[in-house]
Amino acid sequence: MSQDNAACNHASAVTDNKGGATNKNAGAAKKVEEVKPHAVHEQLPGVQYCILSPPPWREAVLLGFQHYLLTLGVTVLIPTILVPQMGGGVAEKTRVFQTLLFVSGISTFLQSLFGTRLPIVVVGSYTYIVPITSIIHARRYNSYTDPYERFIQTMRAIQGALIITACFQMAIGFFGFWRNAVRFLSPLSVVPYITFTGLSLYRFGFPMVAECVEIGLPTLVVFCSMLMQYLNRYIGIKKPIYDRYSVLFTVTIAWLFALFLTSCTVYNHKSESTQNNCRTDRAGLITAAPWVYFPGFFQWGPPTFNAGEALAMIAASFVSFFEYTGTCYAAARYGSATPVPPSVISRGAGWVGVSALLSGVFGSITGSTASVENAGLLALTKAGSRRVVQISSGFMILFSIFGKVGAFFASVPMPIIAALYCVLFGYVSSGGLGFLQFCNLNNFRTKFVLGFSFFLGLSIPQYFTEYYHVKEHRGIPSWLNDVVSVMLMSHTTVAALVGFVLDVTLSREDDCARKDISLQWWERFSLYSADVKNDEFYSLPCRLDKLFPPS
Repeated sequence: MSQDNAACNHASAVTDNKGGATNKNAGAAKKVEEVKPHAVHEQLPGVQYCILSPPPWREAVLLGFQHYLLTLGVTVLIPTILVPQMGGGVAEKTRVFQTLLFVSGISTFLQSLFGTRLPIVVVGSYTYIVPITSIIHARRYNSYTDPYERFIQTMRAIQGALIITACFQMAIGFFGFWRNAVRFLSPLSVVPYITFTGLSLYRFGFPMVAECVEIGLPTLVVFCSMLMQYLNRYIGIKKPIYDRYSVLFTVTIAWLFALFLTSCTVYNHKSESTQNNCRTDRAGLITAAPWVYFPGFFQWGPPTFNAGEALAMIAASFVSFFEYTGTCYAAARYGSATPVPPSVISRGAGWVGVSALLSGVFGSITGSTASVENAGLLALTKAGSRRVVQISSGFMILFSIFGKVGAFFASVPMPIIAALYCVLFGYVSSGGLGFLQFCNLNNFRTKFVLGFSFFLGLSIPQYFTEYYHVKEHRGIPSWLNDVVSVMLMSHTTVAALVGFVLDVTLSREDDCARKDISLQWWERFSLYSADVKNDEFYSLPCRLDKLFPPS
């Protein structure tokens, strides 16, 4: 036993040299510079344009257009999945796409102006697909033989559920309930929170790239090559052009390559699935989109309401709050801002409820959340400016009204966008891992909290995805099944809740434990007025803080 203790402490022991060699080399040892680990940074260094430092207008417009291109992935994919199940055709899918893009543009601008004021983009959420699918397959719609009539009735039910959900979200956000939950977070519990915000979307990465390997894989290779600055080395360009605008270059090259393969009739005799994923002319958006289209209030008719469907939708909105909060912390990090105060997070969550209300009023088929891929783009471009995101919201509104132009950009094959996701989702995940620098990783309680939350964050949703959701549950209401499924199938929600509970119960027993997770440092940002930097990044415009003082 004594030999084991001696071995553990051998690295810190200093012994005298009987031959006097230590004394002889003492002067030389002092001249050797001591190697130290990397310093901890409250704000991420290396960001060229932070929240308050906008780039020049020409550069800001190009960066904003990149953010707009990324929003097209989720904006096209969600209507493509849901509208055909509802009985709608290409024309209905195009109108839903334009409406969703229009609502995303308005919501992004409102979020950057009155919400968290972070450079985040508000888009449709995948989380709502589970309760929306249950509404689509409800028995009361089986009596409609006309597909268009069935689509209209289903859309009106979705609108009603979204409006009720929006009221719940606005109450949770604006009344401060979400603030009271977020204020118990620490750097340790934030790590699985943010990390799984990016990792949970893995199914939209390489699995979608593999649906058209001959386009998706070259896109991924070209994208990574630009990020690693191979072209800058050989061409000798000192400015960060190819890496900062790599999304524009990559999408253009891959799109032209896909157009070339389509024109050469390579896919004429392929399967229907291959043609839909690889061809540039199968989306049907350009021909079906009107030249000018302005979404109107309740364009599908007055909404209908159902209590069970509303409860399932509220559960989905609760999960979207987790995704939204994790994305906000990542965006604040990549915008070189301080950690977001809980009151600001709650304020932004209330405006997510406003976005859901707009979705229900305009009929854009799904609720809203913060875009994870756009938060990753902040890290890629090193430009976390608020102005860039506001410009991208202008592109979204403009191209949703001028339908032909917007549909032209939206016809990019999905494997191209999925190749970009492989990098951008990874950036968000690494943003969560960056908070480990504030924790003591030599503490075994810290290791347990991280390891257990990471493992259950992968394992529990895998169970509910493969087994529970496909199993028949006789005697259980469908809305209850949806509530359980949508919450426990979310990697972000499970990992965040497990990490939060373990952190609160294990890591805060005494001052030493609080120091291991840097809770004393983190508490500076828990109250809005505790740090002057909070007012610098998150204050409302036009002196609205006097009317709505943050707490």
